[in-house]
Amino acid sequence: MQHSLPPLSALRAFEATARLGSVTAADELSVTHGAVSRQLKSLDEHFGVALFTKAGRGLVLTHHGEQLQNGVGEAFAKLRDSCTRLKHEVEEAPFTLACPGSLLARWLIPRLDRLNQALPELKLQVVVSDSEQPGQPETSATLAFFEPPWPDEGELIELMSEEICAVASPRLADACHTSHPASLFTNKLLYTASRPQAWPQWADAQGLETSVLKTALQQGQGFAHLYYLIEAAVAGLGVAIAPKLLVEDDLKSGRLVAPWGSIETPARLCLWLPKHANARRSESLTDWLRKELEG
Repeated sequence: MQHSLPPLSALRAFEATARLGSVTAADELSVTHGAVSRQLKSLDEHFGVALFTKAGRGLVLTHHGEQLQNGVGEAFAKLRDSCTRLKHEVEEAPFTLACPGSLLARWLIPRLDRLNQALPELKLQVVVSDSEQPGQPETSATLAFFEPPWPDEGELIELMSEEICAVASPRLADACHTSHPASLFTNKLLYTASRPQAWPQWADAQGLETSVLKTALQQGQGFAHLYYLIEAAVAGLGVAIAPKLLVEDDLKSGRLVAPWGSIETPARLCLWLPKHANARRSESLTDWLRKELEG
């Protein structure tokens, strides 16, 4: 024969009242004293016996109430302990952020000390993502440039639009004698296989002929990663096309210049969160990233 359990809210009110008294129990449960009384009355009706009796202005357990409290009190104590341990475990676990190597090396690492000081509770660990596709095992979030189609799973938080620009060393740029985009083609063009669409996007926005670009790229030099591509531009090996975010520190320091302007692409810098993401910690990181990008 099956016996239905009374509502958990009623048992919770009973346990708190037995442990603290009715007034304090109402405060702990964030409900009114009347709400606690109604929950206790529903338990009396469920069991068909009185669980408390009045003693002055307070309540004391009856014999039946003591029997129930022996089991309910122990059960809620275990529940509180399990919840406390789980919350502690989650808060103490490191927050693992996946990030493509070039974005990590050229933008995040120079700012990592500020991030660690601002959010020490994250206990941030950073892993390199070989691709911009989210969903690595044991990853708390992924920071990357995403292009449509957007991921179907998880939550994608847009942080900023991507801009790309043609950059070169100051000496090489000065040798061009002009900021007209076509002047680039008198130099070696540097490109990366991970962003084959970058130069065509830039040239199209500048109104340059595709055939001229194709010839220039055939005479150019390719690199496997954006990081090496940008370093090659710093070394004066040619003109590189790169996300503006990844070269902003070099532009500020004067290691690189971008006299030919920048264009916006369909890509977006986003923070991708899996379904199991910790909302509070993810929100803290998102807020910090927004402020850093705006500054």
